Amino acid sequence: MTNKQNNTYSVVPTIIILGPTGSGKTGVSIKIAKAIDGEIISADSRTIYQGMDIGTAKPSKEEQQGIPHYGLDLVKPGERFTVADWKKYAEEKIEDIRRRGKVPIIVGGTGLYIDALIYDYQFKGPTGEKIGDFEQKSCSDRTEIKGNYLLVGIKWPTDELRARLNKRIDQMYNQELYDEVTKLVKNYGWGSQAMKSDIYEYAWKYLQGELSLEEAKTRSFYKDWHLAKRQMTWFKRNQGIVWLNFEEIYPYVLEYIQNEQRK
Repeated sequence: MTNKQNNTYSVVPTIIILGPTGSGKTGVSIKIAKAIDGEIISADSRTIYQGMDIGTAKPSKEEQQGIPHYGLDLVKPGERFTVADWKKYAEEKIEDIRRRGKVPIIVGGTGLYIDALIYDYQFKGPTGEKIGDFEQKSCSDRTEIKGNYLLVGIKWPTDELRARLNKRIDQMYNQELYDEVTKLVKNYGWGSQAMKSDIYEYAWKYLQGELSLEEAKTRSFYKDWHLAKRQMTWFKRNQGIVWLNFEEIYPYVLEYIQNEQRK
């Protein structure tokens, strides 16, 4: 990487690709990363857990296509990992990626993670020490983004997003998922919220004969659908997001970066 390249990429904003679960963030972000020499930081509160791969739709090594991914497999299910922890982690990774002349790309659907980063939330307890409790933090104004970010959101018509979620759930219910949930239950039980945040509960009930396969898939779909609606409600409050159809994301980001490099 030449000095000229390093200087060029230093003016390129940190790209943030966001949207509801199942919207195709992973695939398009990898395509963008390959085109602009980028590296990806996950902003997903579900994929931080080790061993929770199939049920969280975590990108496999093959799906990552050689693009470095950060923010995956950070802690074991049940271990404490707060939004403050993620913000600190993401800021360190952004600095490291930029230092090596690459473009940081934040990808995910956890709105609180993204807000904490772009609005530079400060997490402080009564005595000033940093903590991770959302209720006790001091937040900056959400109307002013603190830093150089390009926020791009993926939008889908409701019926198409529902169809994508249904298809993904149908594909998830296979032997790999059954093996995964069995191992997770054996190692961690049901004591942590992490185990209840995805489709594992319904897959386990299917394996135990408490639900039919179709019932388990239906309940899993509605869990994802309700999550998607909550995510969109959260993101719609952010006026700085450029919302585009899926096929528009890649050309828009590339053109934006090319314009930035010409300045």
